[in-house]
Amino acid sequence: MVRIPGLLSLLLILVPLALAEAPPIQPTFYPEVERIIAIGDLHGDFERTAQVFQMAKIVDQDLHWIAGNLVVVQTGDQLDRGDQEQEILEFLDRLQDEAKAAGGVLHLMNGNHELMNVRLDLRYVTKGGFADFDDAVNTDAPDSLLLTYPENERARVAAFRPGGPYAKLLAEHNTVLVIGENVFVHGGVLPHHLEYGLEKLNRDIQLWVAGENSPPENIHNSKSPTWTRIYSDEPNADSCKILNEVLGRLGASRMIVGHTIQDEGIQSYCDQKVWCIDAGLARYYGGKIMALEIVGDQVKILN
Repeated sequence: MVRIPGLLSLLLILVPLALAEAPPIQPTFYPEVERIIAIGDLHGDFERTAQVFQMAKIVDQDLHWIAGNLVVVQTGDQLDRGDQEQEILEFLDRLQDEAKAAGGVLHLMNGNHELMNVRLDLRYVTKGGFADFDDAVNTDAPDSLLLTYPENERARVAAFRPGGPYAKLLAEHNTVLVIGENVFVHGGVLPHHLEYGLEKLNRDIQLWVAGENSPPENIHNSKSPTWTRIYSDEPNADSCKILNEVLGRLGASRMIVGHTIQDEGIQSYCDQKVWCIDAGLARYYGGKIMALEIVGDQVKILN
């Protein structure tokens, strides 16, 4: 049965934890770089995650960074559908440090499934996904919120509720990222997101995830940057027109999105102004080990 928190639970979720700290401010806009590799949805499959990072020559056989000053972007949905989420999050967190030490960058982004877990919408968590976080937090003395959940779900709830230890990891991730002329987002950037302000959008989401405030309005609906499929589900001429408006206002050339599985692997639409990189990588989808390479104006599919 789908468990979406009721009003009382939601009020408890939104109360800042006493020890919560504001996450470090992550820039939204970065200058152009020499080379970028973008990787789509991972969905709890650590083996496939390791394979795509190895295929793209980002890590070696021991899963350590070997890519020098490369910039890598993972566009969200590390969570749900699979049983190895904790391993993925900790691998990516370690790899960020290794990338920085080598002069590179690994940008991790929040998708709709990360924000669903923070909201405690756990409908896509597997049995193994609940068990995976039993060693992550101590729930021997459950509080009033945890007591509203079955015992086998409490560790996950404690890990991902706003201000929880794994939520704090997610609070350091952006929802929208612009590198030179490339816009990265899980679902898509729409004109009203520009009106709201991309820096403000990122910061408001980060503060909510960290347990510092309530979530931005409309972040969970079909027109949010992590949920919209306007550019990835067979976009029509009107969709492409909206995309051109957004790119023009940002001074960008292309948008890179995940979220919607492309049955034939990574695809581009709207005269290659949007690249859809969710190839259904995880075994749950039986998808493909693929990534996207961007070097200046040249875009190449890696497989």
